[in-house]
Amino acid sequence: MAERIQKVLANAGYGSRREIEHWIEQGRIRVNQRIAAPGDRIGPGDRVFLDGKPLTRLRTGPKRRVIAYHKPVGEICSRKDPRGRPTIFDRLPPVVNGRWIGVGRLDINTVGLMLLTTDGELANRLMHPSARVEREYAVRVLGEAGPEILRRLQRGVELDDGMARFDHVVDAGGSGRNHWYHVILREGRKREVRRLWEAVGLTVSRLIRVRYGPVSLERSLRPGKWRELTPDQTEALYALAGLQREPGTSAGPGRRQGRRKQVARKTSARRKAARSGAGPPRRTRR
Repeated sequence: MAERIQKVLANAGYGSRREIEHWIEQGRIRVNQRIAAPGDRIGPGDRVFLDGKPLTRLRTGPKRRVIAYHKPVGEICSRKDPRGRPTIFDRLPPVVNGRWIGVGRLDINTVGLMLLTTDGELANRLMHPSARVEREYAVRVLGEAGPEILRRLQRGVELDDGMARFDHVVDAGGSGRNHWYHVILREGRKREVRRLWEAVGLTVSRLIRVRYGPVSLERSLRPGKWRELTPDQTEALYALAGLQREPGTSAGPGRRQGRRKQVARKTSARRKAARSGAGPPRRTRR
């Protein structure tokens, strides 16, 4: 059965769907003897080339893996940098017949949790705006936001690319000029957390991503280090994305719904604990 090029290549671990769509637009992908066009489909007998090199693992793909990486300050999330700056990919383990695909990005001055996977379809589903996956950040700002500012951040603020808002803002305390907050949002626009605070007149002096969906940044994971996700965490991510864990297996609709309910219960418990607690930056656990 013929499928869209970007879906086949993403499943094989060549990149996320968005990344592959960009390659098609740039004319870097050929199918048989012609340049691919957006919307093209390929079947088992087609030969696909990227920058003139044949892509050979279209149906099998690499082993599906997901890791958590603690990104430090100074690293970028691009695979290569013309300015020679270090990237998150410099420290990651090698992948056989595949490559790591970042689930979203963090800017060079933001630290914390990055999820990376060899499964391009999983990365695409988790990043897609329709998924509305929660991202939680610990934010240190210069100054203290009053109740009206916090309400405004949750009602919505007009940015240059449209309205944006935090789903939740929790005061985590602080001393002197610095004050910590925990914020949750469900989209990943460029520098969105920083821009929201700047829009209400406050400057972010430190930003840490402490959670992505059901996966939290563990205190034991030091900056520049990575770890494999546990089977439960990986299963929770696949359930959140509406995907099967492995080809040919199925958790079944009842089990997927049970997983979603379990994730929702844990999220509710974490929010209650965050409201009653203090201490910057507090990292929640699933």
